Amino acid sequence: MGAQLCFQADAKVPSEILRFHAEAKGAQVYLDSQRRIAHRCATFHDGIVFSQRPVRPGERVALRVLEHQGGWSGGLRVGFTRLDPARVPALSLPPFVCPDLEEQSPTWAAMLPDGCALARDVVCFWVNRQGWLCAQVNAGPQLLLRKGVRMGAPLWAVMDVYGTTKAIELLDPAASAFPTAAPWTLREDMPLPEPEATAGEECIICLHRVANTCLVPCGHTHFCRCCAWQVFMEMAKCPVCRWEIEAMVPVPGPPAMRTGEGLPLWVADRA
Repeated sequence: MGAQLCFQADAKVPSEILRFHAEAKGAQVYLDSQRRIAHRCATFHDGIVFSQRPVRPGERVALRVLEHQGGWSGGLRVGFTRLDPARVPALSLPPFVCPDLEEQSPTWAAMLPDGCALARDVVCFWVNRQGWLCAQVNAGPQLLLRKGVRMGAPLWAVMDVYGTTKAIELLDPAASAFPTAAPWTLREDMPLPEPEATAGEECIICLHRVANTCLVPCGHTHFCRCCAWQVFMEMAKCPVCRWEIEAMVPVPGPPAMRTGEGLPLWVADRA
């Protein structure tokens, strides 16, 4: 996909309202006539969509979750890419933004914490001039999703209508107010869908939930999702090796004590 990159850092960014790009979209995505609503028709993947124009540093991309579907694990992913969607053939798009599109191109995305991208939730995300990908859900706290977004070139918003997230609608962030659900906050007692861990699978922090989250780039997988997010927001360093956390990815199975073992290839290569 290298030929589709845009490196003009001073490219003029139009001020038009954000819409979804008409052609660059996953195989399962249906857009409404205004290109404000993206609906995933079937399965749990092939839901990648892009903004139709670059997004300025600090500019907020606002969306509402219209439909939530149970039966899947994980939901909405958001981020930014240097790929110009006008030059990306739809048939060349991979099934997932994380890790597939990130492996193939300069793309930085992250999953939202469990329990926050539910029907009627309003999600705002943006990248600041330091390259931090941030988000806010409803009237909740601002969340740091990951660091390391490379600045200095145009960035398009990229979203993955994945898993439990079935449909999203782009909103105008200049509007005076959004109709939202209740404020979302991350709490230690937030209910999680996974059962309690059996011997050898425990999170090393809470000691009772399944260790199912991998920290990037160090690759340690000793933590449940709730504890990993708590560590990420409070200190952003792995409790095991003290490496700075850039992102988190879900991993199946019991924790691997050696970095890179049992991890997705894109994580193992960086470990």
